Amino acid sequence: MFDMGFGAGAGFGADAGDMAGDGLESMYQEVILDAARNPHGKTHFESTDALAQAELQEESQESEKNIESTKSQESAENTKSAEITLNNAHESCAVASGENSALGQSHQFNPTCGDEVTMRVELSRSANNDETPIVASIKWDGHGCSISQASLSMMVDLVEGKSVDEALRLDALFHKLMESRGEGLQNEEDEDALEDAMVLQGVSRYPMRIKCALLAWEGLKDSIAKASQNLNPQILGNL
Repeated sequence: MFDMGFGAGAGFGADAGDMAGDGLESMYQEVILDAARNPHGKTHFESTDALAQAELQEESQESEKNIESTKSQESAENTKSAEITLNNAHESCAVASGENSALGQSHQFNPTCGDEVTMRVELSRSANNDETPIVASIKWDGHGCSISQASLSMMVDLVEGKSVDEALRLDALFHKLMESRGEGLQNEEDEDALEDAMVLQGVSRYPMRIKCALLAWEGLKDSIAKASQNLNPQILGNL
């Protein structure tokens, strides 16, 4: 069961009845509910402790394999040569990972409504080697009202695959939409850029619900900032 937050108990007062009675608003509510029921990008992250334990176990197994491999070498010279080759291979992988992609994670909480999300964003070098990286993937795990869940799903559809510059531009547009008090962006091109996220325009009339809609975008911006710190400075562009 999803809480749309459009009832009087959610702090919307008499306006909620007007929204429910308006055909266009009812359609928008249905779009929001549908996005919340089938959220894109949602996954389940393992706990940090579980991940740490798995990494330690993997390192232990790798260490045992290395010891056995060393003992089986025919000579000290061959062993030394193998170690040099292995080290060079590891260094190449590390450089490739650092130069081409990076992950950033953010945890956001909205105490007003109880919405909570953990988001992981992967940035990577664009296919045409532009300096500005692209948002390669967005994954999130969390819970909350229908507005927050729908906003997360719509944000994933809108931003994934875009350049970081474009993602931040869309973030600024959505924040502007949430400041419009229901009036929209007054610019057809900007409204087209937000695509389905424009159905959340009505939320901007209700201050108590604006934070619900912004949760996704705050997580996106924070994750991008953290991922950018792990990228090679040469491809950070204007971050």
